[in-house]
Amino acid sequence: MKRAAILGTGSALPLRRVSNAELAETVDTTDEWIVERTGIKFRHIAGEGETTATLATDAARRAIEAAGIAASDIDLIVLATATPDQTFPASATKVQAMLGIDDCVAFDVAAVCSGFLYAMSVAESMIRAGSARNALVIGSETFSRILDWEDRGTCVLFGDGAGAVVLGPVEGPDDGHHKDARGVLATRLHADGRHNEMLYVDGGPSTTGTVGKLRMKGREVFRHAVTNLASVMGEVLEIAGLTNDDIDWLVPHQANARILDATARKLGLSPDKVVVTVTDHANTSAASVPLALDVAVRDGRIKRGDIVVLEAMGGGFTWGAAVLRW
Repeated sequence: MKRAAILGTGSALPLRRVSNAELAETVDTTDEWIVERTGIKFRHIAGEGETTATLATDAARRAIEAAGIAASDIDLIVLATATPDQTFPASATKVQAMLGIDDCVAFDVAAVCSGFLYAMSVAESMIRAGSARNALVIGSETFSRILDWEDRGTCVLFGDGAGAVVLGPVEGPDDGHHKDARGVLATRLHADGRHNEMLYVDGGPSTTGTVGKLRMKGREVFRHAVTNLASVMGEVLEIAGLTNDDIDWLVPHQANARILDATARKLGLSPDKVVVTVTDHANTSAASVPLALDVAVRDGRIKRGDIVVLEAMGGGFTWGAAVLRW
């Protein structure tokens, strides 16, 4: 049975690293306030010449190198972002051009913080169907450019960055329990548009003609996040024929340390099995899952044969999870 597996990972961060103390110089906040409520200590902020597409390209190059293939071997690019360089064309096509790929399928996916899970599910399906072979799946954001820097309840939460993976086909048995069944074992996605007002941007080409700024009702988002993430993880594990006890690593959306802790407790998972990067990167939206994944792969925590669960929830609401054997 042909299935899609992650062949390589990569990530990229803007050069400027901003501490809570530096942020407190211009925002009515303190390091203690931010750390206590979010666990965040640092975030990276894009500077001149750094965009969603340039960060995505840097992450993509590292993923391609890790996969041991050439950029010309890529025939599909799916870029998850809520902060594209332009309304159109898709930022994925800019990545394609910067990588020197003459022709491949390239498009963006907009599902905010769940975007990478949505993008990976699309690419995985196309690989299984035979319409793509090697796919670049990228999450990249420059959320600093849609923040209201006078709203301390939201501007302290987010950062910029990118993460990427190369997905490619591997042959393996149908039984996901088999020790050689490497690759994506199951994915599950959801959306519920009734909750638009809880996490959104107050602008757009068709409404205000402006980009707009991020708005969020934090307590309501927290409540939905813990419930929805625990639920979708149960669903995806059931599809894969696995249980919580089979999980070696959980790589969650890095929204808030409290959400990560609460989700782990609800699932009965040891904190030692949860990859946490929110302290250093803050919430990078669609970039957070692949960014955290790359960190855990490169520092040697995630090893061949490990069962890894990815999960995220974002504005919309959208949420989803994927389980794979490394």
